[in-house]
Amino acid sequence: AVVSTQSGHYGREETLLQEMIDTQLQIRIIKVASIGLGKSHVGQQASDLLPHFSSINQKFGFNVCGEGGEYESLVTDCPLFGYTIQIDSSEKVCHSHDDMAPVWYEKFENVSLVEKPMLEKMNLRERLDLFVDGVRGNLPVLSH
Repeated sequence: AVVSTQSGHYGREETLLQEMIDTQLQIRIIKVASIGLGKSHVGQQASDLLPHFSSINQKFGFNVCGEGGEYESLVTDCPLFGYTIQIDSSEKVCHSHDDMAPVWYEKFENVSLVEKPMLEKMNLRERLDLFVDGVRGNLPVLSH
């Protein structure tokens, strides 16, 4: 789950998750265990699911940051990473066939690291400065 120090306050949780997305964290949903989530949500980006998360929060009290165990996530990229974690192949596995809240997870078969040429010569301090600039809205999109 995405770490939240503001658990229990939906508006803040949605804002927190949106801020993480806005600062270019690539958050992949790797496990779901909640009403309103299923197989189709596994492997998707949190940025794509935020509207759905908001909807099921309104219906069922779903924690948008996943703090109740509703989902687990993996950050595959962010401005501080010198490499992007690339999921080359995976499969979706059903752990529990519960009618209300089935549990699905992503089993990784092949994973690789993709170097970011722009960052290869930067030390951690320089990357952190770049990240802080991004938080302030001055960061160009970093891609591999």
